[in-house]
Amino acid sequence: QVRLVESGGGSVQPGGSLRLSCAASGRTFSNYHMGWFRQAPGKEREFTAAITRSGGSTYSDSVKGRFTISRDNAKNTVHLQMNSLKPEDTAVYYCAANSKWAWDPTHMDYWGKGTLVTVSP
Repeated sequence: QVRLVESGGGSVQPGGSLRLSCAASGRTFSNYHMGWFRQAPGKEREFTAAITRSGGSTYSDSVKGRFTISRDNAKNTVHLQMNSLKPEDTAVYYCAANSKWAWDPTHMDYWGKGTLVTVSP
């Protein structure tokens, strides 16, 4: 089992920044690729960003150039730095761990419970 706990959500004005963190415990963190998904009210959960075991990353088109994912295998944490936030970034953000490099939200190995990000004037 891997337990994932997100933190860092909150309210911010458009153009602002937030840094989300996901702390992992349980099985060896470095064995998993890590990802962030988000789910806006009334919408399906969508892929946002992911990072390989060794630090390679990929992003959805909607956040590319504004968000940065990183991981610290020594501290069992993964971060999502979110800059230039827009109202459409408002969502619950979920951390996920996966043994495969595949980001279908129906096939993740482990999920956190999420942290809410609200972007409004």
